[in-house]
Amino acid sequence: MTTTGVYTPKPGAAPMGHMIAAQAALETKMLLRNGEQLLLTVVIPTLLLVLFSSVDIVDTGAGEAVDFLTPGILALAVMSTAFTGQAIATGFERRYGVLKRLAASPLPRWGLMTAKTASVLVTEILQITLLTVIAFALGWNPHGNPLAVLLLLILGTAAFSGLGLLMAGTLKAEATLAAANLVFLLLLVGGGVIVPMDKFPPAAQDALGLLPITALSEGLRDVLQHGAGLPWSNLGILAAWAVAGLAAAGKFFRWE
Repeated sequence: MTTTGVYTPKPGAAPMGHMIAAQAALETKMLLRNGEQLLLTVVIPTLLLVLFSSVDIVDTGAGEAVDFLTPGILALAVMSTAFTGQAIATGFERRYGVLKRLAASPLPRWGLMTAKTASVLVTEILQITLLTVIAFALGWNPHGNPLAVLLLLILGTAAFSGLGLLMAGTLKAEATLAAANLVFLLLLVGGGVIVPMDKFPPAAQDALGLLPITALSEGLRDVLQHGAGLPWSNLGILAAWAVAGLAAAGKFFRWE
């Protein structure tokens, strides 16, 4: 007579939720252990917030500089993680065949993308918590509806994630690295993060206002600095970028 032992193997894939959670935890650990990623996601936003809040370098208009800068730095943090960091990491995973091997595992491709998105959200929570604590220490006095802030951050994350995955899935890894860092620097200067939009020529303001970083930073600033309600125009721009970016990434992303 045979009996079933306590450690009898049970072939088969783990539950989908467990696989996604395990992959998301791994993605987050890898991101936080990467020195370049930490520089982009934590060090640069923190230094910019402290430096420009403490030293009168840029004319941020009436009121405390930290009240103007904090919303823009929060937007920069979202972009650095959802776009720049994710594009670079995913691009090199694709180059080294990591994505190809993961695609052959029991975790489906949509599950892998879900895990990457969860990792981005966890990282952003850590970023925003750290930057908020620093901003309060510098004298930040926020206003506005937390729901509006949450909607802006979610749509901003979706917009930048779609663009980051599109870049990582269509360009070579080295090209993704160069392009992602270049876009980061350009949008840092021209996206309303540190330099007020009214410092640019009117024609440039109209064009720059359609960028996702500008919509996110100006939307957060309207709510947190000026106490505005839902910034519908900024939400609309972010939603359009999110839909277009994610749709394009889903269609053109190459796993090999």
